[in-house]
Amino acid sequence: MNTENDPRKVIEVINPADGSTIGTVSAGTASDIGAAVDDASGALAKWSPLLPRERGKKLFNAAAAIRKDKDRLASLLTSEQGKPLAESKNEIMGCANVLEYYASISGSITGEALPKSDYGYSFTIKKPLGVCGAIIPWNMPALIMAWKTGPALVAGNALIVKPATSTPLTCMEMASVIHGAGVPEEILRVIPGSGDEVGNAIAAHPEIRAVSFTGSTETGKLVEKAACGTGKHLTLELGGSDPMIVCDDADISAAAAGAVAGRFYNCGQTCTAVKRLYVFESVADEFMRVLEPAVAGIKIGNGLSPGVRMGPMSSSTGRERIEEIIDYVRNSGDGGITRGGRIPEGAEYEKGFFYEPTIIAGVSGESRLMKEEVFGPVLPVSIVSGMNEAIESANSTKYGLGASVWTRNIGRATRAAEEIDAGIVWINRHLKIPPEVPFGGEKASGSGRENGIYAPERYMTEKTVIVSP
Repeated sequence: MNTENDPRKVIEVINPADGSTIGTVSAGTASDIGAAVDDASGALAKWSPLLPRERGKKLFNAAAAIRKDKDRLASLLTSEQGKPLAESKNEIMGCANVLEYYASISGSITGEALPKSDYGYSFTIKKPLGVCGAIIPWNMPALIMAWKTGPALVAGNALIVKPATSTPLTCMEMASVIHGAGVPEEILRVIPGSGDEVGNAIAAHPEIRAVSFTGSTETGKLVEKAACGTGKHLTLELGGSDPMIVCDDADISAAAAGAVAGRFYNCGQTCTAVKRLYVFESVADEFMRVLEPAVAGIKIGNGLSPGVRMGPMSSSTGRERIEEIIDYVRNSGDGGITRGGRIPEGAEYEKGFFYEPTIIAGVSGESRLMKEEVFGPVLPVSIVSGMNEAIESANSTKYGLGASVWTRNIGRATRAAEEIDAGIVWINRHLKIPPEVPFGGEKASGSGRENGIYAPERYMTEKTVIVSP
């Protein structure tokens, strides 16, 4: 976006690997949201009456265009967010996959015919809500934008998207590609800006019928408060502190690899990352012998550099929070740092927001590391006596987003799936969320679900028609 002659506030987009400015965008205002709602309302007259399959075709075209443009989009994503290029390409391809999925199920959006009763024949019609809103986080901007865009558009709505101020460029480029595939600009609008201004305006606008928010629990409460009284549908995917349980019958090598990928992917800045690790006492030593060298082998650096497996944190503020956590560990004696725990040294790290992948062993169950959401490359490890203690510990926080259990015992796996308070429980893996499965949290991790075959229905209303003889 050209901001040279725009009098509004300019948002500088910073490369977290070196602190350089890679672009600027004009910050939106509440007035921009109002204008976008008006434009979208007018455009819905042509968009909503389309057959769902016709809208789906445009998403298919968008997915194909995104795949074709994946290298450019991935490079941009790495430059503004910091993750390694391989992770960015995976996210961009995941975005295309999500849009394809919703295109593929578009023909299943149907009403329901009811049996004849004393009242007559009845049937239901599913109709789009109208103008909807989405608030996107900075950690997975392309993928999470697709999670919200796919079902909203295929259901026949317009969508106004607010990206994070630190990562607006990828979302804006994704929208441009989708527009090129046939989705009108008025139907999908990306408006960058602050949460106080643009985010609040989306949540509070009385004509925006639904809002899907992904972000911290604290910000989610503000969105919920701003939306109060408007009658809009809310989907809130909030913070998480996902436990990972390693049982004494687990494949130790696979579990250690899962812990490394689940914790240090995206520099640990993923909602469903492994944030608490509980290992059965009888296999703890063996597990740590495998885990330690695997973490030591993670190459840190600029995400655009070959061979880098972990980029910088996305912001200086995020790194400062990690440093504060490490200071707590050192001062309290609650656990011992066995790997990492510092900013890496060297010229290539001086200007970026890098932090070493860190393991903290011997953490107590009551530690703040096991109660709070630690959003960065720090893995606290606690030893438990068995499954009873593991499940009790897993449920001992206010969060309930995801969890994983590593075991060869189907009984243990089933018990964990039933008893752990979480929206998703993986068995012998962690982190992967295909678009076909519902995703969301319990407790302070949010309400509502995204993904899956019923996701478009969260953007629709149902009308009942009764035909009397």
